[in-house]
Amino acid sequence: MAAFRKAKPFVSIAVVAAVGLAACFVSDDQSYQYALAIVLIWATVGGSWNIISGYGGQMAFGHAVFFGAGAYVSTLCMVYWHITPIVGVVPGMAVAVAGSLVIGMPTFRLSGVYFSLATLAFPLMLIPVLSYLNLQEVSMPFVREGAAWYLQFDNPLGYSLLALGLLVVSLLVVRGIEESRLGPSLLAIRDDEWAAEASGIDAYRTKLKAFAISAAIAAAAGALYASLLLVVTPQSVFGLPVTIKSLMVALVGGLATVWGAIIGAVILIPLGQYLLLHFGSTYPGIDNVVLGLFLMAVIVWAPEGLYWKARDLLVRAMPKVPEASVAVVSLESAPIALREPAKDVSVVLSVQGVAKSFAGLRAVNDVTFDVRAGEILGIIGPNGAGKTTLINLINGFARADEGHVLLGGQDVTADAPWKIRRRGVGRTFQMPRVLARRSVLHNVDLGGFHVTRSVVEAEGLADQALGRVGLISRRDDLPANLSTLELRKLELARALVSNPDILLLDEPLAGLSGGESSEICDLIRRLRAEGVTILIIEHTMSAMVSLVDRFIVLDQGKLLAEGAPDAVMANEQVIEAYLGKGWAKNA
Repeated sequence: MAAFRKAKPFVSIAVVAAVGLAACFVSDDQSYQYALAIVLIWATVGGSWNIISGYGGQMAFGHAVFFGAGAYVSTLCMVYWHITPIVGVVPGMAVAVAGSLVIGMPTFRLSGVYFSLATLAFPLMLIPVLSYLNLQEVSMPFVREGAAWYLQFDNPLGYSLLALGLLVVSLLVVRGIEESRLGPSLLAIRDDEWAAEASGIDAYRTKLKAFAISAAIAAAAGALYASLLLVVTPQSVFGLPVTIKSLMVALVGGLATVWGAIIGAVILIPLGQYLLLHFGSTYPGIDNVVLGLFLMAVIVWAPEGLYWKARDLLVRAMPKVPEASVAVVSLESAPIALREPAKDVSVVLSVQGVAKSFAGLRAVNDVTFDVRAGEILGIIGPNGAGKTTLINLINGFARADEGHVLLGGQDVTADAPWKIRRRGVGRTFQMPRVLARRSVLHNVDLGGFHVTRSVVEAEGLADQALGRVGLISRRDDLPANLSTLELRKLELARALVSNPDILLLDEPLAGLSGGESSEICDLIRRLRAEGVTILIIEHTMSAMVSLVDRFIVLDQGKLLAEGAPDAVMANEQVIEAYLGKGWAKNA
């Protein structure tokens, strides 16, 4: 059964190849063959854009730069060195990959629209540069002998078959991405980059890898497109219409799916060509108007694309099948070796004089404390005291202006969150950060990707973590179907999947009833008994007093008090700043 499930996606690709072959031999008409080749090429280009923008969520508004690089480099190789495009596509892909690194390396370190604007700037800059270099129109030299070797076919069926082959290869690449760690990692980055980093995923390198793959596929499509047209101009391969087409076919068909770009290309490209051919002379630009209206309608009715809309409608229409029960696997029977948690009483985490300011406001001010192995340390204080900022400084989501964070004696102050996670520090968030379209299991298995290279083993570790928190029966549900308590458990499971030494819990009892809070507290005590060191931020003082071994109290970013619960609760400064007179009276 498992073998069939693994083979099923590749059977689907084989079906697409068979249908494509049939379409290639439907007609001998040359205009039909050219049109079919163009549809297949745009399906490939849209699929390449979908890798970085659909799966990765990084909106590339200048994807034409890679398409154009493949077209121009392969054409120039033919013009100057008489190198066939079959070989010339390789340097074209290499230039595109190098370009993706030039664009991605600086911009992926930034947030917001910087990446989108950077990708858009490059093709716009190249258009005048190529004109200045007198390359505004470059034609492929005509070859008489061995013309097919230079992709100059008497019968355009050759272009259709080549375009179909390239599409199938690109589908296999995308399917391989989905089946590897790269696909789930990209989806996690798209949905919530902080959750991905907290799970141990190196978002920066993951995006660069996806961008390079995307660029290589687009360049290959550009090289074939140049051979089909036998001439390239800056506007035809670097112009904004190239990016718009690749974006539209993916958006209409469906983002983050293998089939989206094919669906979009089969609908949009023939429709645009038909409108241009039959009505373009009478109504110039009618194709753009109609396609724009079509895109708007799809965005309103099916914002994630036609594939996902159809899939959701089918899922709703299908009868519900009872889910098979899933056996809970004990932690001792893990399929791979996990790191042993710390068991001594030494200092495992040391925060030394850390400080952090935001726009002149001192959120954390010269805070120093140690965390000993196996203890539960509570961090309390009024709202705005700097508690969450302190946690962010510890696990890398904020960079300290002053001071140091030592983990096991090593300075991790400047480390990224994914590095700190891999050093054995798990993290939950004040508001549960979940991946909405991923099942509970696939929300959790992200944390296992840095433990094992096998997706199957990562899923096994996720099942064990879900068993530890009592959520194994909900493994196949979507997060939207979970209660607040179950969402808290989901985050705990994701933090536990790699067997961390330290857990950082940011208000894990928020939004829970008294009984639910007791359940989470019992779970935290059980984890401590297993050797996990825990730092917890929480406002529910009745639970915290009975849960923690020590408190540290923050007020206005400063360390106000530190010590055992009884001593801290009796501290007059703590009562005045946080607890209030009523607490002292009723405690």
